[in-house]
Amino acid sequence: MPLYTILQLIFFVTEVSLLIFKRSRSNSNNNRDKLSLLILWTTIIICSTLGGYSSIYGIWRYSGLINPSYAGIAVFAIGFSIRWSAIVQLGKMFTVNVAIINEHQLKTTGLYKMVRHPSYLGLILIIIGLGLCLNSILSLFIIVIPDFLAINYRIAVEEKALTEEFGEKYSTYSARVKRIIPYIY
Repeated sequence: MPLYTILQLIFFVTEVSLLIFKRSRSNSNNNRDKLSLLILWTTIIICSTLGGYSSIYGIWRYSGLINPSYAGIAVFAIGFSIRWSAIVQLGKMFTVNVAIINEHQLKTTGLYKMVRHPSYLGLILIIIGLGLCLNSILSLFIIVIPDFLAINYRIAVEEKALTEEFGEKYSTYSARVKRIIPYIY
């Protein structure tokens, strides 16, 4: 089985588990998702499929001394670790759909002290890792660019909900901590 397929299976099995077990329940005061979950997963599925198919044709293959699959595995593993660490740190406050649960508290410690959305940082790294494993610049672009745009839409929806819920506290936190990449973005 190709490496890309193995990593893709690991990714999708864990994410489907989140979709099943980490939806907001009746104790959430509202669902503010605005279809961002649907948009995100539709984009990821379409782009990972198209990226996989485009790599078969060898268009814009990487050439050089180092096999990008090794870098892809490393980036995937780092992203996976960051994503799951962020999910564990949020605990019961993590939901796959954008919703504020009744006991929701603004998380500003751990990974959330470095970036506001470490789970999405991890997701972006996972996607980049998958793209690198395909050994095609075209496939990397097909996978990363639309998925990054979908993730940014999702972040905007989530930040609106957090601003509405926590007001000045979230605004102060946003001014102090970058969105996805520490000290940069």
